[in-house]
Amino acid sequence: MKTLVMNVIEDKIPLRVYQQMRVNCGLSAKTSEACEVGLNNSIYSLMIKEEDNVIGMGRIIGDGGCFCQVVDICVIPEKQGNGIGKIIMEYIATFIKTKLPKSCYTSLIADGDASFLYEKFGFKDTLPESKGMYIKNE
Repeated sequence: MKTLVMNVIEDKIPLRVYQQMRVNCGLSAKTSEACEVGLNNSIYSLMIKEEDNVIGMGRIIGDGGCFCQVVDICVIPEKQGNGIGKIIMEYIATFIKTKLPKSCYTSLIADGDASFLYEKFGFKDTLPESKGMYIKNE
């Protein structure tokens, strides 16, 4: 049985890596223009690498004081189920607890069963107090 050797890189995610990871993980494609702006304005980013390949990533976006959002949590399909998402969330949770102000409201959108992972890190459903909504610029 091969042991999974991973490295956590807490740094800006390169544009092409970001675009490819989103597509490989089943997330929506983003234009290079959107990615350049978004990645440059990330509050926190990390990648999980196995050898020279990025196999997972995650980011925090927002104003860094009052409001933030956890986004882009993804692991390539062939590596899912190995605890990589949990590692990503451990780093993100540590950043939230140690680098963001105490009153900062940090939210996320949970797809499918991902909510079970996020609950382990203290995230909870916003309903009935509030309901998440969105608009997509087409």
